Amino acid sequence: MKRRLLFAAIVLAAALAAPVQASSEDAPRISAAAWYLVGADDVVLAQESSRRHRPIASITKLMTALVTLERTRPSDVVRVSPEAAGVGGSTVFLSAGEELTVADLVRSMLVPSANDAATALALHVGNGSIARFVALMNEKAQELGLTDTTFTNPHGLDQAGHVSSARDATVLVRHALGFPFLRDALSRTTVLRGGRSIPSTDDLLGTWDPFLGGKTGHTDDAGWSQAGAASARGATVYGTVLGAGSRSARNQALQALLAHGLASYGRIAAIDSSRVYASARTGYGRPDVELVPARTIVRTVHENASLLERVVAPVSVGLPVRAGERLGRVELWDGDRLLASSNLVARESVSDPGAVRKATWFVGRTAEHVWGLVT
Repeated sequence: MKRRLLFAAIVLAAALAAPVQASSEDAPRISAAAWYLVGADDVVLAQESSRRHRPIASITKLMTALVTLERTRPSDVVRVSPEAAGVGGSTVFLSAGEELTVADLVRSMLVPSANDAATALALHVGNGSIARFVALMNEKAQELGLTDTTFTNPHGLDQAGHVSSARDATVLVRHALGFPFLRDALSRTTVLRGGRSIPSTDDLLGTWDPFLGGKTGHTDDAGWSQAGAASARGATVYGTVLGAGSRSARNQALQALLAHGLASYGRIAAIDSSRVYASARTGYGRPDVELVPARTIVRTVHENASLLERVVAPVSVGLPVRAGERLGRVELWDGDRLLASSNLVARESVSDPGAVRKATWFVGRTAEHVWGLVT
């Protein structure tokens, strides 16, 4: 097989400075004590007092769910203890001695934010000890990098030392939504054994299409809070608002925050099949070969992304060249993250001129050189 690549050229070029037609307005006014917003690409989009230690109320239950599901099966049966049945605040009115599956209790804990369900799970996993379960919660928090977080109970009721931050709560909800069972559990209603239908505390579910789900929380010390995620046009963002003044203020704040994040992203043709990325010489008076991607690749990027395009292509190629023949490569990078890549192929065929035409071309070129020397 003859060698076609006579020399490989590496070209680095900055891509479009502003490739996304998205909103560039300042972050919206958020009526809350603290907030944090991050994209799926880990770009921090907005924050205020995001590392300040604050109570997070029932957002805590996301960690309770994670620890529980790591150590049980959804089908496991839990007997409700008197201690769990006696917990106040938001409940599903569990009775001592009642038996439910882990799946039912997790849904009850997350959807209507039931404190009695959270306590029943903690006692079950902790072998009768809340303290043992809380130790597992804090161990998991360290594993996830929640450096602002210390748990002292499994439900989030106000208690000295039970704190987190808007940043940590966002990391927590992002991790939790990565589990299919939890994504499903964070639905608008849940139905317990016996047919009890219990509505969600989450007002954004079913009312704002981009919203994927999340966890609400409210206590006197925490105020009205929520961590959640939204997705649109290929972009996903995660955010938390802590300490809003009312339920409606919390809803408006989180929706405004997440909507701002989504507006910061847009779709671009990261690799465009209609564009010529390089040309390669062929010789013998034949036309250059134009190199194009085999297909267009669309990606979602942040409006301020610093994109770098890398093209590797031959300076010249041997003949013949067939249309669609692979002769190079293009990559688009966002920092150290590869966004898209594609082979470059010949747009059209270029035939070999044959021995007679090659000889004629050589004679002509030689004559030109001789004439140039003479003149």
